[in-house]
Amino acid sequence: MRLALDEYAHLNSPIHRWHPQYKLIGLFALMFAFATVEDVRLLPVILTLTALLYLLSRLPLSFLLIRLRYPGIFLLSLIAVLPFFSGQTILWQWGIITLRQEGLLAIVLIVGRFLAIFITGLVLFGTGSFLNLIKAMRSLGLSPILADMMLLSYRYLFELAYQLNTMQRATRLRGFQPTKLSRRNMEVYAALAGSLLVRSYQQSQEIYKAMQLRGYGASMKSHRSKGSLDVYSAIALMISLGIVGGLITLEILL
Repeated sequence: MRLALDEYAHLNSPIHRWHPQYKLIGLFALMFAFATVEDVRLLPVILTLTALLYLLSRLPLSFLLIRLRYPGIFLLSLIAVLPFFSGQTILWQWGIITLRQEGLLAIVLIVGRFLAIFITGLVLFGTGSFLNLIKAMRSLGLSPILADMMLLSYRYLFELAYQLNTMQRATRLRGFQPTKLSRRNMEVYAALAGSLLVRSYQQSQEIYKAMQLRGYGASMKSHRSKGSLDVYSAIALMISLGIVGGLITLEILL
């Protein structure tokens, strides 16, 4: 599946060599710092840091563009509305269309922070296997039940996508025209969604019964594995935390 997060986990880069536990702490701290930025003057700083981080990860540009497609639709809707309705200072006006300064600054800030957080999250999930990342979360205190739910959800999203593609292919072979907007097509889409929901529920029940037969839930003991001492990862973590401290300091001073 093209939307898999860890398809480039096999690459060798400075970010890939970062231990999952240290990387999880460091990059989550960076995302938190990006989210606290309120001054537009800091946007070039965080975007430059994000671009540098993505270059260090050696992930291909297509990996980012494919996953930015659907969030981009939401951003375009904000861009189309917010600058024309938010704020009092008018920058440009033509008839009833008015471009306002506050709305424009708000959209620049929202888009800049979103891109920084989104790309950093992609680097986090794209530079290591999802299983190792969950293990790192477990070692940092994540509940075993939540960890299992995340793993199963991630695994069976691909299975549901495969089932959906199969059902869509079957409907097209029977003459269904997906681009045609009609009541009949809406009924077909509703039937597909209902069938997929029922199938996913039945499959979840079968999976849970199979897990119970193999002893799942008999002893839910939480064991935290201790991360090995890694000088490289520790230095990378200190650098990331130093950047976080610098951004917070600049935000306070500005």
